[in-house]
Amino acid sequence: MTRRHINEETADFQRTVSKITAFPPKGSIKLGINMEFVRHHDMCFADGVRKAAEIGYEYIEPMVHLGRELLSEAGYFHSVSMYDDPLWIKELCSKHNVKLSGLSAHTPLCKPEIGVEYLKMAVRWAAEAGAPVVNTDEGPKPFWTTKEMDYQLMKYTLTEASMVAERRGIKIGIEPHQQYSKDPDGLDTIYNLVKSPAIGINYDTGNSYLAGGSDVYEWLERVKDRLVHLHAKDISISQSARERGKVTGTPVGCACGEGVVDWKRVIDIVRSTGREIVFSVECGTIDQAVKSFRHLSALI
Repeated sequence: MTRRHINEETADFQRTVSKITAFPPKGSIKLGINMEFVRHHDMCFADGVRKAAEIGYEYIEPMVHLGRELLSEAGYFHSVSMYDDPLWIKELCSKHNVKLSGLSAHTPLCKPEIGVEYLKMAVRWAAEAGAPVVNTDEGPKPFWTTKEMDYQLMKYTLTEASMVAERRGIKIGIEPHQQYSKDPDGLDTIYNLVKSPAIGINYDTGNSYLAGGSDVYEWLERVKDRLVHLHAKDISISQSARERGKVTGTPVGCACGEGVVDWKRVIDIVRSTGREIVFSVECGTIDQAVKSFRHLSALI
């Protein structure tokens, strides 16, 4: 091989490297579903997992609770008790070839007598079950506390929970949902209360839209590098007209693609992170879950 050929091949290689490094790696998006989609069908958790797998979802997000309650015990509700063996959930998911994207573990961070032990148990349970993220928000505040007190209480709760999460490699996803997290500055203030690698953001497209004071996509751009999970929640035009600016969140939305959210734009922003993020669909019925899966699958 002549020197000219060597120089040409070197130049070709350098051009190829330049093309690769000129564009950041695109992140991958996986589709999951919050188990709320079977709540109004009076289905138990196991049946909900089977149905999610039949639709085609790769991930599920269970809701967990402390203690025991009648509906779950009787098989009419999808919530899972953390008194149950987390390995049973892991085995059930393996049977249906789905994985856990995270746990829906919302608890009032402003009430440490509830939130501390609940979150710590959720983190330990998640580690055994194979869920990488535990999602929460500040929850309803006590009626008698001041804002200053609430932030101290939240800091205490998140500090205790993050120490348990750090040891297990679990992320705590803070979600925009209540009075303090309804805008970007408020969510950031909660996020910054504790300097821990275990703390991240679980962005909720529907809640951020309904709060009404911020652009959904600009807010997502702001938090995308801290994103650990995403609640894919669409809001119908009728709900938007009725509630936007009057509420800080909603349990579930309509089918993705039938509401106000520009999913192509959301996907492009999340892909720009270069990381893998699960979109956990939050809708209210099996039919909406099917429509959401079809719409998002076509976009990703």
